[in-house]
Amino acid sequence: MRHLLLTSLLAAINLLVFGQDIRTSDFYNRIGTYDISELWLVEKFDIENDTISVERLAPLGYIGDNFQRLHIHFISAIQNHHNALEYFIYGKSKVKENICSFQGTIIIEESRTYDEGDVPNLKQGFVKGRYTFYENPHQNGAGVLAGNFKTDFYINENNEIKYDAIAFVADGFKNNQFEGTWTSYQNRESKTCNWGDYRIPDSDELDIGAGEFSPLEKYTSFGWENYIKAWGSYPDKPDVIKAREREKRKWWLD
Repeated sequence: MRHLLLTSLLAAINLLVFGQDIRTSDFYNRIGTYDISELWLVEKFDIENDTISVERLAPLGYIGDNFQRLHIHFISAIQNHHNALEYFIYGKSKVKENICSFQGTIIIEESRTYDEGDVPNLKQGFVKGRYTFYENPHQNGAGVLAGNFKTDFYINENNEIKYDAIAFVADGFKNNQFEGTWTSYQNRESKTCNWGDYRIPDSDELDIGAGEFSPLEKYTSFGWENYIKAWGSYPDKPDVIKAREREKRKWWLD
């Protein structure tokens, strides 16, 4: 399976190198027939042709010019029964030790499928759109999160829509890319605020990793200490094991 993935990815790179477009087909009129809420809530996803299940790590995010670490978690996502392209989102954000609850919407504005996917019999595609999340104005440091997103999916032989982790073993894997701003209720100041699964959009200055996300050392003190300790070494020491436990802690239940 890994050989197949690498072969497919190299083929895709060759297409880009020689200037050929990866062909896609419009899926916008059909995406509303699926409930895709699980793509943002999934705790485990399948790889190796649905034979191995992998625990999804928490999204990685940052806010502001100093790339202060942002934690974010969607607690629920509910499709609007009156508008199948809109989803009601409830979740929590965390910066340093400050936690804010938020609610808002995700609206799908585009969906396409690839004419040729990485694995036969699976139809791969993506959705794009915009989001607006309103943090609780009665909580400390609250504001509005708004921007654009892209989420990758595939449809299996049973016509089920799934979180696309087909290329999980390949360098640079990412999904659920949210890119936008956070704007304070108090002073209307806006800051860049981006997050995603396994990679963060527009984070080239922060992320120096080749195969996987790795924060630049100069930003360690902006919330990335525990992440570096947890994932920068093999878990053969007690402090690394504890760091990984902290990374997996369900802080949104506090």
